[in-house]
Amino acid sequence: MFELKNKQGQPFRPYQYMIADEIVRTSKVAIWSFMGSGKTAATLTAIDRLMLAGTETKPVLVVAPLRVARDVWSGEIHEWPHLQHLRVAPIIGSKQQRLDTLRRTADIYTINFENLTWLIKSWGANWPYGMIVVDESTKIKSLRANIRTNADGTSWVQGQGGERAKALLKVTFEHKTSRFVELTGTPSPNGYQDLWGQYFFLDHGKRLGRVFEGFKQRWFKSSFDGHGMEPLEHAPDQIKAAVQDITMSLKSSDWFDLKDVIVREIKIELPPEARRQYKEMEKQLFTEIQGHPVEAFNAGARTMKCLQMASGACYTGDPAAPGPRKWAVSHEEKLDALEDIVEETAGACLLVQYAFKSDLERILKRFPKAVHFSQEKGIMERWNKGQIPMLVAHAASVGHGLSLQHGGSILVRFSSDWNGEQFDQMLERIGPVRQAQSGYERNVFEYRIIARGTVDEDVYESHATKRSVQDSLILGMRRRLHADGAL
Repeated sequence: MFELKNKQGQPFRPYQYMIADEIVRTSKVAIWSFMGSGKTAATLTAIDRLMLAGTETKPVLVVAPLRVARDVWSGEIHEWPHLQHLRVAPIIGSKQQRLDTLRRTADIYTINFENLTWLIKSWGANWPYGMIVVDESTKIKSLRANIRTNADGTSWVQGQGGERAKALLKVTFEHKTSRFVELTGTPSPNGYQDLWGQYFFLDHGKRLGRVFEGFKQRWFKSSFDGHGMEPLEHAPDQIKAAVQDITMSLKSSDWFDLKDVIVREIKIELPPEARRQYKEMEKQLFTEIQGHPVEAFNAGARTMKCLQMASGACYTGDPAAPGPRKWAVSHEEKLDALEDIVEETAGACLLVQYAFKSDLERILKRFPKAVHFSQEKGIMERWNKGQIPMLVAHAASVGHGLSLQHGGSILVRFSSDWNGEQFDQMLERIGPVRQAQSGYERNVFEYRIIARGTVDEDVYESHATKRSVQDSLILGMRRRLHADGAL
């Protein structure tokens, strides 16, 4: 069979072929696959096969978090040559922009959860989508529904719970959606009760019961303190057995050596005005570096403004002026991406790397439960006990000797710089060796939030290839300026 590869030459992994096969084979299916497993590319491959075979003749609707709906699905198509003929149209923006998108011809339409109810009302009885993909299906777990049967044998659905989930269920029930795919790496972040609503979309209660209360009575009991419910001893095995024929569940440890770090790049797009400002700054730097040989340290220092702009906030004024440095915000795309990661990891503790104080302040403001790593007594102990959901640290502050592996195994690089040693040491604090030494059998995940088409890409390329700062800068800037037609 012809091997699929992306633009970087990385092959489609065996489990991605399995995901694509399962989606083609099973019309209503839940894909519970670990973070960073490439579910999007696998699902797109399945959609492509269904369309080529004529099995799916109507457009596909993907419902996802805002940034994912806007950037990720269309971006993934550009990464894989075998998918580049697919047309993706994000239904994003103002009402007029969304309406304009609906008039475009596309194979796949993507929309964020917040606009889903609007979309359903806009189409009314003319619902055009034959297949629905819900990316991060825990967003619809709140559904509480029941199917009623009239005296003449016809059925209708009665929904309760979240408005989006109710609206989606009504349209899929009434229009008899041919295919429904659910994607997430964390299907039950708060326990097995999260599963009922998600599976009701797939089988209308056939496997876990037509009524949520019946589901609870069958498999749960009141917790010992009288607050909430906990599963009966036999519940996990019985629930898994009931849904196994429409579920594919993949664990990272089954496919990756525990010594491997699973790297996931989260590419963000700069908004138009931020992109314009960035390009002006980069052109000035490129001219300066090209015209005058500079030492590696200076070359890196001269790109700090670009790195700041890529992250979303740039220092202003004279750096030598007394008092705290002031900075201006240009965008919040990286903060939005970090929010998506928090949701995807479903409560797992995150170690977040930042490069600039402006990044730190913005992260702490967006995420009130986040804690800045400092030498303050007790912070490291609290992290290692799992008491800090997000520990925000500069790579220079968590160097040699610190052991942070007890607190978690997920590193998020919000922003980085050119220091290769600190870059490596940051990962080492929770890395595979330390995990193994402490007896943890779990993979380490590294999320990299990267502003597409910026010096961000050069920084990570420099760390990967060990190429000099100046060489990485020159190559990266030439590549981007050439793409813009400026060279």
